Amino acid sequence: MAYTWDNRVAFVVRFLYDIDNNGYLDARDFQCLALRSCVIEGKGDCSAARLQKYQHIMLSLWEEIAQLADFDKVPDYDGMITVEEFKTAVKNTCVGKKYDQFPQAMRAFIESNFKMIDINSDGVIGVEEYRYDCIQRMVVEDIKVIDDAFNSLLNDDDRKVGGLTIARYQELFAEFLGDTNENCQAKHLFGPLEL
Repeated sequence: MAYTWDNRVAFVVRFLYDIDNNGYLDARDFQCLALRSCVIEGKGDCSAARLQKYQHIMLSLWEEIAQLADFDKVPDYDGMITVEEFKTAVKNTCVGKKYDQFPQAMRAFIESNFKMIDINSDGVIGVEEYRYDCIQRMVVEDIKVIDDAFNSLLNDDDRKVGGLTIARYQELFAEFLGDTNENCQAKHLFGPLEL
């Protein structure tokens, strides 16, 4: 039950977008995401140019999500997106679609997320980088659980390059959001999920 589509989408809200953990999305979350992305990609450095790039990406993502998901904005836009509103927007825009059919700002976020996980900037998310990304969000007693999740994502081409390239990560991210099958291959993209 941890890998149902509903749980996977709720995970995206809780662990990828809702930075202040208040249970809903708003513009502040995406401002904080811009700063986080800048600092992580810069390995502590936060150049004005990189921050501006991420502010553009995250503001665009927020505007796109708000347009797609804040269904109670008429007549009084509340500036907040609930998990349920986000799920409905994802269902309408991502389910059954490939990565290149996703909204532009969402694709930009996915690409920036890959860069944050690819700590050594070699273009491949290896097991060590995957572990580091997962362990920041979850309580794990045995690293084997994370390693098994990583290995379940890999196909033969992934194994040849030692992990997930950006193209493969994009494909898996699209499957994570767009495939309603509880047993889709991408279910471990962010590690072993809990309910």
